[in-house]
Amino acid sequence: MAKPNYSFEKRQRELAKKQKKEDKAQRKASRGTEGTVGAAGAEVLGDDRDAPEGDAGGDTGGDAGGDSGGGDGGGGGD
Repeated sequence: MAKPNYSFEKRQRELAKKQKKEDKAQRKASRGTEGTVGAAGAEVLGDDRDAPEGDAGGDTGGDAGGDSGGGDGGGGGD
């Protein structure tokens, strides 16, 4: 039986974590551009006219603003 290659598994976890962090930063950056001001001076947030009635403006079940990614949250003890 082959011996497990722990360094390969660790590298794969690190790459996945890096990719997830980049995706989150990209989503955060694109979220900042959503609330732009339209030509009439009114703030344009999104078009909810096509959304189903029960789901208009609701949470989509994603990460509810919290850091559920685990890992080192930083700012710990001494």
